[in-house]
Amino acid sequence: MAPKLPHSVEELRAAGNQSFRNGQYAEASALYGRALQLLQARGSADPEEESVLYSNRAACHLKDGNCTDCIKDCTSMTRALMDSLGPEWRLKLPSVPVVPVSAQKRWNSMPSENHKETVKSKSKETTTTKSRVPSAGDLERAKVLKEEGNELVKKGNHKKAIEKYSESLLFSNLESATYSNRALCHLVLKQYKEAVKDCSEALKLDGKNVKAFYRRAQAYKALKDYKSSLADISSLLQIEPRNGPAQKLRQEVNQSLK
Repeated sequence: MAPKLPHSVEELRAAGNQSFRNGQYAEASALYGRALQLLQARGSADPEEESVLYSNRAACHLKDGNCTDCIKDCTSMTRALMDSLGPEWRLKLPSVPVVPVSAQKRWNSMPSENHKETVKSKSKETTTTKSRVPSAGDLERAKVLKEEGNELVKKGNHKKAIEKYSESLLFSNLESATYSNRALCHLVLKQYKEAVKDCSEALKLDGKNVKAFYRRAQAYKALKDYKSSLADISSLLQIEPRNGPAQKLRQEVNQSLK
């Protein structure tokens, strides 16, 4: 007997989730698409269900390196939620990950040939994303999100600011300041290893980003990697010999070495 085909929105979403877990992203995307069509045909608004389906399909597009359709689905998701829930839609959603963490861990830990292929695929996907030239719209959206992050930093909401900067980097990862700004948030939250990573990314894009050198030096000091901290301070002072905060930080690090 042939397997029963999914007909309801819930069944289609569940089938899509299973295909996603199996690495069948095109099939999962098609199932989420059918679920969206069925949901919209009902004529009754269900913004949470619709947002999950758009987000899930966006994840499929991202896995396949289809950044254009990924952005379209994310935009559609945002528009639907804003129309239904208003400008504070983020605060009204449950904090549940779209793709279950358990599913991600299970897939990433599979010791099989499929896993090897997935690693290759992820590597290719990362290369594609990094090499993709952002469109004018992407750059504008990234700029707006970065500015929203800056405003949140001024208000002392560093966790939310990290979310904004991360979202900005999805649209364009070519601006050094976005990484160094996110690094500042990680420093405030005592996430020192993450701060080091962000500063390193910032310096890859701009080797004279003084803030990135300073913040990475701060993070290294907190991690008690004083040698690396002094190296960053030295690089910073070569760019700005009279930088007072850097000179003070150097004294503090040297004091820690005694």
